[in-house]
Amino acid sequence: MSLDSSDFPAPAGSAWPVSVVARGWRSVALTRVASLALFAAVAVWIVLAFRDYGISNDEPVQHTYGQLLIAWYASGFTDDRAFHYINLYLYGGLFDLIAAGLEPYVPLPLYEWRHLLSAGFGFAGLIGAWRLARLLGGEKAGIAAALLLAFTGMYGGAMFTHTKDVPFAAAMVWSLYFITACAVQLPAPPRWRSVLGLGVSIGCAFGLRVGGVFAVLYLLLTLGAATLLLRDIRLPLRVLPRLVAAGLVALAVMAASWPWSMLPPTNLFKAMGAFNNFAFDLTTLFNGKAVPIDQIPPTYMSEYLFIKLPEVTLLGLAAALAMALVALVRLVREHRASRTAFVHPRRILGYLPLLFAVAVPVVFTLLDDPPLYNGIRHFLFVLPPVTILAVLGLQAAWRALWRRSRVVGGGFAAAALALFLVNAAGFLRLHPYEYVGYNQLVGGTAGASGRFEGDYWSTSLREAALALRQGLERDGRSGRHYKVSVCAEDVQASTYLGPNFDMVEEWDDADFLLTSRNIGCDAAPGLPYATVSRMGVPLASVMDMRMHRAPVEVPLPPGSDGLDLNAPAVSLKDAGPLVAKAKP
Repeated sequence: MSLDSSDFPAPAGSAWPVSVVARGWRSVALTRVASLALFAAVAVWIVLAFRDYGISNDEPVQHTYGQLLIAWYASGFTDDRAFHYINLYLYGGLFDLIAAGLEPYVPLPLYEWRHLLSAGFGFAGLIGAWRLARLLGGEKAGIAAALLLAFTGMYGGAMFTHTKDVPFAAAMVWSLYFITACAVQLPAPPRWRSVLGLGVSIGCAFGLRVGGVFAVLYLLLTLGAATLLLRDIRLPLRVLPRLVAAGLVALAVMAASWPWSMLPPTNLFKAMGAFNNFAFDLTTLFNGKAVPIDQIPPTYMSEYLFIKLPEVTLLGLAAALAMALVALVRLVREHRASRTAFVHPRRILGYLPLLFAVAVPVVFTLLDDPPLYNGIRHFLFVLPPVTILAVLGLQAAWRALWRRSRVVGGGFAAAALALFLVNAAGFLRLHPYEYVGYNQLVGGTAGASGRFEGDYWSTSLREAALALRQGLERDGRSGRHYKVSVCAEDVQASTYLGPNFDMVEEWDDADFLLTSRNIGCDAAPGLPYATVSRMGVPLASVMDMRMHRAPVEVPLPPGSDGLDLNAPAVSLKDAGPLVAKAKP
């Protein structure tokens, strides 16, 4: 089923090559093959790439939370440590339960398994975006939406390491799909398959984060709009039994994956209140300033959204707005605006959930001004609907331009394709730190460096640790023991260093210091040993601390009474990534 009613127009009287291309473009079989090929390629990419990603700051405590939830079930509901563990009881444990529960049976290191599982959730989110875009704009729109979302750094790159945010986004896009599927079936009661899918997806969203309430809000707004558009005041009562059934399914999923929320049920509202006023001693980088998270401007999320989205997505959003305005002006001129809403209610109802999913979170942050940090991480679930809306805008603009002029339409398509390819090239160059990418509104990733959030998860410490280990092995010094300090979580480096490295807390006791460049340790003493960078932007550093020990006096050679002032100058400026290697 699709709400799309038009496709690529075959030019009348065209030559046979153009005719063949047009028939191929309209072929349902070829389009489905393209869909399958896309998802096969993404699956292969996940399998090949999941080992490349480092451990994020929160993963150790998140995995512990999952283990404590399993302990609660295993103890017969008596071991309630999970309900008092830091502040993680305020979150659902769906992902962490699965990760911890299956860990003993998966032949992978712990964090590689978590990254593969997280990417699996992200893959499911891509399928959900494909299904929703296919429903609204046809299968080609679905392919474009999945492809563009996969190459969006804050989704396709984040889906390996953002082990709460990406699974939540996946659950939300599936919730949006089932809300839309139910809406287009009105005024008839939604089919039970859609009802069950709605309950499971919303339950999974709540089982990850209390932000699942947004999905409930989209559903209620859509139902209210349907009541008005269909002029059926009894509609809510008629669909209420099936919505109650969906609600019971959602509650069951939520209770299983987030038991604290139901013990008692009022805990759910406590969690909502906690996140609405969530603040602690933390600053976030915003336009070159370190701002306390309780003092960020209301536009924080909106601005980050505009500078993190790929340029082709921004073009699609602009096209969607332009096409909507053109259609509205045409309807007003023809005095058909009010009549259209009642003549084509299913089409309007089909698009409303998507519009709510884009507008409501943005308006919420502008009005409520919640404490935020890490860019758009907490609102990453907005990316799938934004991407789908952008694809629909590109599709509508291309069709309108093509009907007027094949040259203009072809030029628009070529421009969109060129922007996508530029974005894809940048995405690949940043691997495996795709999520730190920015668009050209701020000068790209290089222009955003030092002004906006970078590698806030410190996942680049994996590559820094490997650079240190491999550098010492090349120097033939791998048999010695070294002390290493980390300006982050020790496990983010120790996992990759090996047995000849001992972790210490104090920098003064360390031989080497590993630090992410995003967390305020740039002024650490020591000589640069290695730097992890992408596209000219440093992400992590290894500092050699051994030169800061007690100095050793070495006498000058006999007969030397001073320095040779004619000796050539030595500079470390162009020494490359291994800037200096101090000898012990």
